[in-house]
Amino acid sequence: MTVKAPQHLDRASLALSSSGRGHRVFLNFRNFRHLAVSDPQPGSRASREPGRNSPNDRRTLFERVLEFISPGPDSTDELIETLADAEQRELIDPESRSMLEGVIRMAGLTAGDVLVAAPRMDLLDIASPYDELLAEVIDCAHSRFPVYEGERENIIGILLAKDLLKLQRAPELNLRTLLRPAMFVPESKGLNELLRDFRSNRNHLALVVDEFGRLAGLITIEDVLEEIVGEIQDEFDDENAESGIYTLADGSQRVAGDADIGAVNATFATELPSNGFETIGGLVAHELGRVPRRGEAVRIDALVFTVMLARGGAVRWFKVTRAPVAPEADSN
Repeated sequence: MTVKAPQHLDRASLALSSSGRGHRVFLNFRNFRHLAVSDPQPGSRASREPGRNSPNDRRTLFERVLEFISPGPDSTDELIETLADAEQRELIDPESRSMLEGVIRMAGLTAGDVLVAAPRMDLLDIASPYDELLAEVIDCAHSRFPVYEGERENIIGILLAKDLLKLQRAPELNLRTLLRPAMFVPESKGLNELLRDFRSNRNHLALVVDEFGRLAGLITIEDVLEEIVGEIQDEFDDENAESGIYTLADGSQRVAGDADIGAVNATFATELPSNGFETIGGLVAHELGRVPRRGEAVRIDALVFTVMLARGGAVRWFKVTRAPVAPEADSN
């Protein structure tokens, strides 16, 4: 957009000065009526934006001049920089900035980016006895479980842990009657759209399939919300832990990606090498040769590190278990 002014309009008629918290525009309104806004040049930013400078554009001339002098952000990166500037100027608090950035970044994520991989899913077999099902539910401590019949990929429904208790009072019930319909989504489904589906359908879990229709994993509403608000603590987390190492309900450990390697060695009585790294996340990425994705597992010495949450090109949380001990070879 270009601004044409008559020759008699001196430099003092339009001035821009910078103040500590923004910009102030000083206009000589005596000559401001002579200003005229020309049509945008072909290929310019204004000509590419629908509704700009059209007969239906209700913006005042003053608003157009302000936008010309101080245009808004053109990309998400610039928008995030604007949020950082707003936090620095104490217009928003750090937590609000973090959530807003999460909303912006989530728009570019899909279900395939945050799913729990199929080999790491906790499933229930419809043919298992009640005692085995109950023990599995207690050990995993989930509220919802996909149920399969025959092969693991043959998901026939979702079982709520609380519904399983009904079998105690009425053993004659058929477990199939307690199953809820399973929700299937493609890997390419955007998280924004998926969150709307979760809210409208009142589902908290969806099964993710790849382009060939095979089971790729699952995703929960908590996984989506954590992209906005960060890690959601549960009732089994030890809030007083300062080392970034927490004990989970099944007895395994949840270890922060930035936890010190020395703290991990002290907890598990191991001797993991540092290899020039200070954090366990750096060590695991070095051993694998890249940053692992959610659901991937890496064995280092006697420990297995399974990625629980990865965000921003780094692992936030690992689930750490001891590797199974191989049976000793028969000396005979």
